[in-house]
Amino acid sequence: MENVILVVHLILAICLIGVVLLQRSEGGGLGMGGGGGGAMTGRQASTALGKITWIFAIAFLATSLTLTIIAAQNSSGGSVLDRIGAAPAESSEDTAVPALPGDGPLLPPAETDAPLVPPRAD
Repeated sequence: MENVILVVHLILAICLIGVVLLQRSEGGGLGMGGGGGGAMTGRQASTALGKITWIFAIAFLATSLTLTIIAAQNSSGGSVLDRIGAAPAESSEDTAVPALPGDGPLLPPAETDAPLVPPRAD
């Protein structure tokens, strides 16, 4: 059920993006005027794209809320902080990383080690 709602949610998101991009710019917010009128006219006539935008937006919000409710119901009742005191799972020896020759503890270089010098450019 959750997967079906998620697929519908993604389809609605793509449709909402497409419908919003198809609409004409009215305010000139991007420097591209959409024609005369604008804020000086009264309420503009509702277009089909405007109605479809509202329908997609309401459906998108409904699927968002539904997915949130489903995720809250499926979550475990515990917190991540409750698991901090739990003992770590024992690792089997098969999953251990084999030691490479010369691997030792990572210590700073000894004082007797010569500093690395770049090669001479002769």
